[in-house]
Amino acid sequence: MSGAADLELVKLTKRYQETPAVRGIDLAVPAGTYCCLLGPSGCGKTSTLRMIAGHEEVTEGDIVLGGRQIDGLEPAARTTAMMFQSYALFPHLNCRDNVAFSLKMKGVATAERHAKAREMLALVDMAGFAERLPAQLSGGQQQRVALARALVTEPSILLLDEPLSALDPFLRVRMRAELKRLQLELGITFVHVTHSQDEALALADLIVVMNDGVIEQAGSPRGVFNRPRTAFVARFIGGHNLLTARVAGRDGDAAELEDAAGRRFRVRAPQLEPGREVAFALRADHLELVHAPALRVAVGAEAEPEPTPVNAIDGTVTSVQYQGTHVEVRLDADGLEPLMVTVPEAGFYAAPFEVGAPARLVFATAEAHVLAG
Repeated sequence: MSGAADLELVKLTKRYQETPAVRGIDLAVPAGTYCCLLGPSGCGKTSTLRMIAGHEEVTEGDIVLGGRQIDGLEPAARTTAMMFQSYALFPHLNCRDNVAFSLKMKGVATAERHAKAREMLALVDMAGFAERLPAQLSGGQQQRVALARALVTEPSILLLDEPLSALDPFLRVRMRAELKRLQLELGITFVHVTHSQDEALALADLIVVMNDGVIEQAGSPRGVFNRPRTAFVARFIGGHNLLTARVAGRDGDAAELEDAAGRRFRVRAPQLEPGREVAFALRADHLELVHAPALRVAVGAEAEPEPTPVNAIDGTVTSVQYQGTHVEVRLDADGLEPLMVTVPEAGFYAAPFEVGAPARLVFATAEAHVLAG
């Protein structure tokens, strides 16, 4: 394989007529990194990948690979290889000849290109299928052949456009493990486009979350998941609840918040000034779900509820979904988006909740992550 190369995008822009698809993005991908471009349809991730590959012209900006500006070069001169979503195998060629096709176009002798193709097929555990046609292979096997074909040119960077989307869920999990194994074994840079949060979290060293042609956040999977920068990232990466409240006061490095329904929250945010409206995220698995407290009864008075404590939200259970290792519970609370909490299986069934039951979510001050903006 060719040596891994750093990739740098500088103010990269793509417009289709007057419609911007990518808006001046800057990104540095260190050599040997598994990078996932993550985002919804139309966010610009595939346009970015195709510009790196040379299949789309750059409107403005630069693409630098291994210290060499490549955005003016033909695809074959870039030391990149692309694996397409459709795999695009030639139906009339067997696996060996599909893998060797690009070498044939370069004039490599038959014996040499066949030997290289067999080496690549062995790398993806397809050595025994060299003589088969694509129609005689499963979807996962076709994907392996397409991967071998992309790697046969010894690229310094491999570009993957939704490579797992056509596979069933079980095979998808298996093949993403294979992709990660290959990337580590080959040591080259992978740039992988996906709309699957699970896929990106499982594979990436570097996640780049895109929205409307810009990069909302880039970082390690753990960093992005635990500390989403914006409301979009928190929603798209999943597993978070978003709340909005106004700063009512300060106590040391903590801010005291109050929302429109009068609920009180305490978050760690030393820079927040009183009166400012802020949004914060709460991980669904870092919330505690408890049964609503009993009514307080005063002598000679009607029953009345206990006051809701700080960092607590009272609501009504609207959904209970068993997920094996945990149970996903959704609640409605006055004035808030639907809330979600994940409870370990044993903990949930020790004190289960029914749909329609009152419940309370409680969280620690340290669990509230204030978002930018």
